[in-house]
Amino acid sequence: GRKLENVEVIVEDEPSEKVLRELGVGRGSLLGLYHGVPLKRKSIWAAPTLPGRISIYRIPILALSATREEIRRRIRAVVIHEIGHHFGLSDRDMASLESELPGGEKVSPPTRRRGRER
Repeated sequence: GRKLENVEVIVEDEPSEKVLRELGVGRGSLLGLYHGVPLKRKSIWAAPTLPGRISIYRIPILALSATREEIRRRIRAVVIHEIGHHFGLSDRDMASLESELPGGEKVSPPTRRRGRER
C-alpha cells in the first residue's frame, strides 16, 4: 500500500481511440491500463515524473460481466494486474505468479470472448 501512494486509480467509460491504436487492440478488448514509469525502472537520478495512473474501463468490463459478482471479480483482477505493471511485472510474470495464488485466483484480466458483442 505504501508503494502506491503516488498512483491514482480512475474509472473511464472506454479507452480513447488513440490508446487503442497505440496498443493495437480493438474496441472492447482493453479492460484497464497502467500509465506511468514502473517502479523498477525509476531512478533516483532521473527527473521527477508524473504520478502513475491506473485506468479502469467501465463499458468493456460491464460488457463481459453477467452478474454483480462477475463485475466485482473482474475489476479486482484488472486493478491487481495493473498494479503489477506499476511494480514492473510483465504480463508473462503475472501469468506465472497466478499458479501461486490461493484458490487459483487470476490476476490476468479475462478478455472479451470471441463472438460476444456489447
